[in-house]
Amino acid sequence: MNDPDRSQAVPPNPSTNLSAGPTKGKTWQLARRSLVIEGRPLVMGILNVTPDSFSDGGQHLQARHAIQVALQMQSDGADIIDIGGESTRPYSDIVGVQEECDRVLPVMEGLRSSLSIPISIDTRKAAVARAAIAAGAEIVNDVSGLQGDPEMLEVARSTGVGVCVMHMQGTPQTMQDAPTYRDVVEEILRYLQLRFESCVEAGIAAQRICLDPGIGFGKTHQHNLDLIRSVGRFAALPAPILIGHSRKGFIGKVLGDKEADRTAATLGVTLAVAAAGADVVRVHDVRPTVEALRLFEASGALQRRPGS
Repeated sequence: MNDPDRSQAVPPNPSTNLSAGPTKGKTWQLARRSLVIEGRPLVMGILNVTPDSFSDGGQHLQARHAIQVALQMQSDGADIIDIGGESTRPYSDIVGVQEECDRVLPVMEGLRSSLSIPISIDTRKAAVARAAIAAGAEIVNDVSGLQGDPEMLEVARSTGVGVCVMHMQGTPQTMQDAPTYRDVVEEILRYLQLRFESCVEAGIAAQRICLDPGIGFGKTHQHNLDLIRSVGRFAALPAPILIGHSRKGFIGKVLGDKEADRTAATLGVTLAVAAAGADVVRVHDVRPTVEALRLFEASGALQRRPGS
C-alpha cells in the first residue's frame, strides 16, 4: 500500500521566510532522501519499544515482534516509522542512554535490509540519536525541540538527518502539573518560529526541519483543542507541520469516557487536521488512517487544503 512516489530526490526549497504563506506542496529533506508532501499528509507510524508508554507500552518490547509490527505498518501504507525507547507520557521515568539504545537498536538493525521507508528515532538524547543514525535512522524526532541535550543540534547538523522540533512546556515529569498560557496558539507559533530560526542559524538546513506544536505536552484538554482548531495557522509556516494527536487524553475528555476506544475518534481528528493543512500525522493505527485519508482525498475533501 505504500506509495513510492512520495519519497524521492527533489531540489531543496531555500526559503526561510517565516512570514510567507503556504505554498503548493512542501518537501522534508532527510539523510538519504526527500519526502514530497502534496495532497494528503504523510503517515508516521508509532512504534514504542517501552514498557510504559501511555497507549502501547509493553506491546512491542521483544525486538522480533517490533520488527514484524514495523514491516506491517509499511505494508499498511505508513510513510515513516517512528521508533522510541523512552516513554514521554506525563510523569514517566527517565531512561538511561544504554537502556534506551538496548531497546531501539536491535529493532533498527533488524529492519535495515527489509524496510524501504525511513525510520525516525524518537529521543531527547544526542548519544541515542547518533547511535540510531548509525543504525539507519533518517529523522530525529525530539520532544524537547532539540534543546534537552546540548549536543543534539550538532548531531543533527553533522549527520544531515531530518529533524522534528516539538514544543513542550516543562518536561515529561512536570509538564502536566499546571500548563498555563496567555494565548496558547500565539505562544506556540512564536516558539516554533524562533526554534526554526535557531536551528537554521546552528547550521541545520531549513528544508530538513519539521515543526510540531506538541499536542498533549504541557497542555490542558482545552489547549489541545485550541491547537487542533488552529492547524491552518501552523501550516502557514514554511516547514512541514506534524500533528501527534493519536489516542491522547483530550479525545477521552471530549468523548466523556476515559476508557473509550479512541481509534475512530483519532481518525476524526486526523481528517480535520489533514483538511486544515497538516503535513504529517503521527498515529498508532496506520491502516485505518491511510484508508481514511485516501478516501477523504478521493472524495475531494482536501481540495481546499492550504497549499493544495
